Amino acid sequence: MNIDIPTLLIVDDSVENLQILTALLKDNYKIKVAKSGEKAIDIARSEGSPDLILLDIMMPGMTGFEVCEVLKSEPQTQAIPIIFLTALNEVADETKGFQLGGADFIIKPFNPEIVKARIKTHIDLQKERKKSESLLSILLPQKVINALITDGEYKPETRKAVSILFCDFVGFTGITASMAPEMLFNELTEIFTAFDEICTQKGGARIKTIGDAYMAATGILEDDDLHAQRLVDIGLSFIEYLKERNLKSQQQWHCRIGIHSGSVIAGIIGKSRFVYDVLGDDVNIAARVESAGTSMRVTITDFTAKQILPHFKFESMGEVFLKGKGEMLLHLVDRR
Repeated sequence: MNIDIPTLLIVDDSVENLQILTALLKDNYKIKVAKSGEKAIDIARSEGSPDLILLDIMMPGMTGFEVCEVLKSEPQTQAIPIIFLTALNEVADETKGFQLGGADFIIKPFNPEIVKARIKTHIDLQKERKKSESLLSILLPQKVINALITDGEYKPETRKAVSILFCDFVGFTGITASMAPEMLFNELTEIFTAFDEICTQKGGARIKTIGDAYMAATGILEDDDLHAQRLVDIGLSFIEYLKERNLKSQQQWHCRIGIHSGSVIAGIIGKSRFVYDVLGDDVNIAARVESAGTSMRVTITDFTAKQILPHFKFESMGEVFLKGKGEMLLHLVDRR
């Protein structure tokens, strides 16, 4: 079975209407049917939710409008386009349907060509929307994308319990001078892709890359009491990955990693080109910690160290001068 075939959910209390629409559409779409609004909601919420819903308005129990209102109120189902099926060709009826979030209307008795054309139009629109969201997911966290879709904006928020990581490659200037540009980009792409996968697996989020610098955080998208522990684990995993990679790669990469915990302001910067970023004094401290760190080690502040005891072992660096911050107690951290 071709998994790329769109799925339609047809909701109507009339068996005859279900049979007519199923016969008309089954050659081009996967068909699911429901004879009540309650059953339709269950199907829409289930794994493998439909790409589009054909929804009768007048049904016993829940009306189509009531079903639409429920589906549009839930993040899991609110993006599924709904085409109402109605014999009531009235302006007020259509107005209410659009106000509730319906995408279109199809009038009974069904005109086969109109039914096919309208469904194809909305399926194509849905495909383009998913492509756009896929591209956005490269740049923005899903939480931010959802807010932009539903509210049209993402308001900056203060996150009071987060950890921030900066990773920078040692000797990068010399590497850029000796390596072909295409090879350099391929190397960084491979490494940063691996870093992204580690972040995702271990509950972190990449914030951005700037040249050879990689910035990640935990506790940004949702509350997490283990944010410091997770990010230290992520930083150590970065180094373990590079060590393994260096065993079989001609180009040797070594990095410094610095981590600090605290609070940040998170939000979107820019209007024509969205960039999700975090700002604040604790972000600056994390960057300074990385600069003061040791090659192929994770350096953390004392504040972060106190949050991850006794899960890791530490080697004190003593009081270290950080530009713009003065003396701060830093530690090198390893797994137990």
